[in-house]
Amino acid sequence: MRLIVDSGSTKTDWICINDKGEVLFDTQTKGLNPQVLTEQIIEERVINNFDLYQKRKKISHLYFYGAGCGTESPRKLIKKVFERIFINSLIDIKEDTYAAIYATCEPGIKSITSILGTGSNCTYYDGKNILQKVDSLGYVLMDDASGNYFGRQLIRDYYFDKMPLSVQKSISKSFDMQSNTIKDHIYKRPNPNTYLAKFGRFVIDNKELPYFKKLIRKGFSLFISNQIEQFSDCREVPLHFIGSIGFYLKEELAEVLESKKMNIGKVLRKPIDGLVNYHLENI
Repeated sequence: MRLIVDSGSTKTDWICINDKGEVLFDTQTKGLNPQVLTEQIIEERVINNFDLYQKRKKISHLYFYGAGCGTESPRKLIKKVFERIFINSLIDIKEDTYAAIYATCEPGIKSITSILGTGSNCTYYDGKNILQKVDSLGYVLMDDASGNYFGRQLIRDYYFDKMPLSVQKSISKSFDMQSNTIKDHIYKRPNPNTYLAKFGRFVIDNKELPYFKKLIRKGFSLFISNQIEQFSDCREVPLHFIGSIGFYLKEELAEVLESKKMNIGKVLRKPIDGLVNYHLENI
């Protein structure tokens, strides 16, 4: 039995297949980002899932693609937790950009794949190898155009009084905007990036309003400038996107890319189905 796992900061998709490629079960847990969660929380989120706990000893291979796994230390943390749970499994840990590449790119065809979800990232595929010029420093310093980016901008504009009064009132009805509540979620509770990303849904739902149009365009422009334009042939290769922000704001994203003479490619909400196909082809 093989487990294929795509983990963001908000949620994690798990699909178990046999050697014939038949799906034995699929399930979901909360996100398992090792940059913002402790070993204990990660372990609890896995073992509290009935399917995973019941089948844990039968798993022979585990392929985990996760947000926050771009450097060695968090990869070791995740692997340490999994080795205690899936005791008979060979475990392979990669960052989520690999999942995005495997789900969107055609072998032999150059392309750029970006993640625009709770967080954001960008990777170049030369047809065979994966190249990432900048290591992500997480939601505090990077993650332009992500859900948590839009959350940060909304909260700042709310408190600096840089949004229309009608938008302020609408946010107040949808969220607890008391300063103590916001600081508690950001500085004391786990997954502050996921908390911020909840405001991303509000941006999507109100995308037709002028304030949000400007905010969305600014976020996408920053992401393109800081991430995609790192690569010299970014206007010559297809640009693929994975994640809820890119998926639900596809039209707005396409408009910004077109204004910069760039070509939008595949836009998927999540990569898990493409990941399964990739692993079926490589059993």
